[in-house]
Amino acid sequence: MSINRRTFIKSAAFAGAGLAASPDLSAGARSVVVKAKEGIEIDPEPTFALSPYLYMQFMEPLGRTDGSVEAAWDFSKHAWREDVLEATRELAPSMVRFGGIFSSYYRWREGIGKRSSRVPMQNLLWGGYESNQVGTAEFVDFCRQVGADPLMCVNFESEGSPGWSIDGMGSDRRGTAQEAAEWVDYCNNPDNSLRKGHGIDGPLQIPFWQIGNETSYANDRFHLDTAVQKTLAFSKEMLRADPSIKLIGWGGLQRWGEGKETFWAREMIERAGEHLDYVAFHHMFNPYGRDPGNPLKGVDYRKDPARTWEYLMNACAYHEKKVVAMREQVEPYQMPMALTECHYSFPGRNRNEVMSTWATGVSYARMANLHERHGDLLKIATMADFCGTRWQVNALMIPIPRSYGETFLMPVAKVMKLYRKYSGTNYCATTQTPAYLDVTASKKGNTLFAHVVNTHRSSPVKTTLSLKGETIASIKVHEMAADPEFEVISREPDPLQIQTKEAPVDGKWTFPAASVSAVEIQLV
Repeated sequence: MSINRRTFIKSAAFAGAGLAASPDLSAGARSVVVKAKEGIEIDPEPTFALSPYLYMQFMEPLGRTDGSVEAAWDFSKHAWREDVLEATRELAPSMVRFGGIFSSYYRWREGIGKRSSRVPMQNLLWGGYESNQVGTAEFVDFCRQVGADPLMCVNFESEGSPGWSIDGMGSDRRGTAQEAAEWVDYCNNPDNSLRKGHGIDGPLQIPFWQIGNETSYANDRFHLDTAVQKTLAFSKEMLRADPSIKLIGWGGLQRWGEGKETFWAREMIERAGEHLDYVAFHHMFNPYGRDPGNPLKGVDYRKDPARTWEYLMNACAYHEKKVVAMREQVEPYQMPMALTECHYSFPGRNRNEVMSTWATGVSYARMANLHERHGDLLKIATMADFCGTRWQVNALMIPIPRSYGETFLMPVAKVMKLYRKYSGTNYCATTQTPAYLDVTASKKGNTLFAHVVNTHRSSPVKTTLSLKGETIASIKVHEMAADPEFEVISREPDPLQIQTKEAPVDGKWTFPAASVSAVEIQLV
């Protein structure tokens, strides 16, 4: 593949954050408007295309740990829960990925055909049994109903893990390259006889496929050389079944094993890249794992809200290191990156309730801005697991039993909804940003959008927005703001409804404390 040595684009994600210098981070401090010395200045000239898949969701059957996929399914009606569909349409994900670790022991033929003949399977990692009532056709049906493109993760010979190769009943759970290719044909071949025999005349048409999940994550699995060879075998077979599909290979970090920890991306691209469209990496992270003063554990966040806010606002610096490290791997080859799993993993695993607070929502907005800044190469990304009954890292929370309420959006989903609804198709540089404000910009046609995060917990920031060489016709500000300590535990009450306000064309505006805004600017 050709090598492009163009200059690396450095992120300005934390320019002017200024948290350490904040005069009133203490709990209960009086709100004082901060008058920014500088304004927000945007160059409206597009620099690179932004992918719509920066706001994907990740669906995985999580067994006993979280009633995720099966909780979203109405077994009495043999259909998806309507409140889950409604909440997902509100979220409007551009893509939904099915799989994860579950893919390492999932045999796709067990989830097709008549539901009465489907055999339950043991969920080897997450515990319990899955009914397989939700299979390939049901997943695609969900994507179609919510307007999302499906991404399927295939069983990559159980990632080479002995623990996932054979279940408790002695069943072989390893998926082969031929099996993956037959799955592609079942979904995408208009004339596939097996699918037609199941009463599905037209193709299911899954355009995106990921080969494996986290192949480098343990030393009892494939080593790099084996993984590359098997990626070549899988990709060739799958592309033979449908040359139009987009393939994602694994390029993430080797966390354990022999020698120095390293990414697999460079080697995967050089040896198998001609058959791949993206390389994947994941990031489930706790930035403060060794910090004894970390307030983001247990319920410590409730004891010191100001300190919690400070930690959350700076958390994405840790995430930026991972994104930049992966970027350095793919930059010479201009190979797109796919961040197909990403979210906080604070102490308490995925149950830490700080993630239900608006403070965490604001911190996720900083991560969304970071993803946009790297959008020239980062083309698929998420910031949450998708749905479930328990984990706080979910985008959607499903009350169980149904009489307990309707499915609702967690703070991270509130942010993703705002960005998904008010974003351009091409990135624009922000040439000047005031202290406390984290800003990115994008453009679509004659409309420019600015995503503005006020990282000040208690003070609004007053500033002026201007564009280089353009005249503003009108400005609307789509805004979410609430007490950072507010915790989302139900659909109602909801102080985080998007508020749309008209702004003066001179660009003068005050962004509320602890707010996330999408500024929509119509050009003359």
